[in-house]
Amino acid sequence: MRQLREKLKKLPDLPGVYLMKDSKGNIIYVGKAISLKNRVRQYFQSSKNHSQKVVSMVKNISDFEYIITDSELEALILECNLIKKHKPKYNILLRDDKTYPYIKVTLNEKYPRVLKVRKIQKDKAKYFGPYTNTTAVNDTLEIIRNLYPIRTCSLDIQKAISKKQRPCLNFYIKKCLGPCTGNIDDKKYEKMVDDIIAFLSGKGENIIKTLKDEMKEASLNLQFEKAASIRDRIKSLEEILEKQKITFTQSDLDQDVIGIEKSLDEACIQIFFIREGKIVGREHFIFEGILNSDEGEILSSFIKQFYSSDVFIPKEIILDHDIEDSSVIMSFLSSKKGQKVNIKVPKKGDKKELVELVRKNAKEYLEKFSQTKKVKFEKTVGAIEVLKEMLNLEKIPTRIEAFDISNIQGVDSVGAMVVITNGKKDKKEYRRFKINSVDTPNDYKSMQEILYRRLKKGNYPDLLLLDGGKGHVSCAKEVLKDLGIDIPVWGMYKDDKHKTKGLVSLDKEINLDKSSNIYKFISSIQEEVHNFALTYHRSLREKNLKKSILDDIPSIGDKRKNNLLKHFKTIENIKNASIEELEKVEGMNSISAKNVYEFFRKR
Repeated sequence: MRQLREKLKKLPDLPGVYLMKDSKGNIIYVGKAISLKNRVRQYFQSSKNHSQKVVSMVKNISDFEYIITDSELEALILECNLIKKHKPKYNILLRDDKTYPYIKVTLNEKYPRVLKVRKIQKDKAKYFGPYTNTTAVNDTLEIIRNLYPIRTCSLDIQKAISKKQRPCLNFYIKKCLGPCTGNIDDKKYEKMVDDIIAFLSGKGENIIKTLKDEMKEASLNLQFEKAASIRDRIKSLEEILEKQKITFTQSDLDQDVIGIEKSLDEACIQIFFIREGKIVGREHFIFEGILNSDEGEILSSFIKQFYSSDVFIPKEIILDHDIEDSSVIMSFLSSKKGQKVNIKVPKKGDKKELVELVRKNAKEYLEKFSQTKKVKFEKTVGAIEVLKEMLNLEKIPTRIEAFDISNIQGVDSVGAMVVITNGKKDKKEYRRFKINSVDTPNDYKSMQEILYRRLKKGNYPDLLLLDGGKGHVSCAKEVLKDLGIDIPVWGMYKDDKHKTKGLVSLDKEINLDKSSNIYKFISSIQEEVHNFALTYHRSLREKNLKKSILDDIPSIGDKRKNNLLKHFKTIENIKNASIEELEKVEGMNSISAKNVYEFFRKR
């Protein structure tokens, strides 16, 4: 702490970014300040006015660093980059790093193209989006290219003309006017591009009318397949236009409208992308672990992280809550966009109603998310909490290991272990065992062998579950006693129909209610370990059968053996095949087919 006090005294009264570190040197928080001296010292003063999150963070601070910047704007940009890089524990993090597709009309080229891109550049092209439905973007591009024969290649047109380069297939099938030929009506091409821009701006009614006329003509000419194809294109187009149907007063304005709904420890941010007055898409983002953060803090963190990536920045961002550093964030967005960006929090009027609509969408999604999370919790962590109470365990069984034995008459006997960590299947921890000490049908001895082998390695589970009844529990207890280990052991026993019925120990039996989550939890574990053991046993048995049985048949060498297995897939199918079916296999003849057929009949 003395070292920290000395560093605090030397803090400059300048803008910059500070990085808080824990005892291991991990960066646990990144913040910016207009005055590093004042801001960083505040953390180590009286905790009366601190939130619970800040109090918790300060307890974990062992050291800090700072970087001086020329302005608060530079500090904000650096803060965004460092948060993205280090993902500190105490920062509110935008974990959804998705990119959105845009439709780009390359107006910076003489003969523009229409492309799907995921990055906006300052290249004088026109961008439409972002779109949250990639399928809709692909449908839109297909419709445009079917209606308008514009070029799709990245060819240098002037070079192609000077070299008298031969045009591609699209020109000959009338999918491109062929500007590379040098013989093209520029005004006609410009008109096509203007129509495409009008359509992408939400004015696609004329295109739908043209398509309907084409469909009608195709139908009258009995070209029903063509008519059906056009009908499907019309449907896709109408769906795209329907999603853009809501129109707002300032029809030429690009806006992002952002609303937030917060519950106790979760929040949902909903964003509507409005381009030229029409909704082109919407997206939601979930934040967890934000118990001590308010809506303004969450929104501020979201805006800085979201718009620092390669997304379109609109002229106006409408929020339902005030945020810290609104002016510096506007400066940041304006410098990134290259023109003025406004952030507004409307108090009345159309924009207030609009942001309320977005917030309601956020609320609805958060409720669905919370319900889904609750159901998932009850099936995992909730289930092991119930199990603790039901079995009267000393602690919640965060690691459960379940075991099963699989064999046929003691042949190829194997064991399997599945692991449940915090109520979830932990497949990387699963283990399989070949039984070495038992060559007769004795599941109890086999179970003891695999338990000895497993438990001698340490790292004990909180609970052992065995696929079996009291006998299996008893043999497991002997192993634990011999090793001097105290772990609760329960058997998962089945009913007459081989379905999970309940749990049993040496002195207690618990029948489980089939409609309960704990029944489903135990049943899924029993099914998982049984199938895992059975699959391993089958693979070994099949491998051994392949090695032994076919090798014992006269005139069946490796080549014929492999061809038989390739053709029939399994030994069982070979065994049941007729002589005629065996003869059809590559490399087989009547003698070898008869040898195989008689070999299995004799057995």
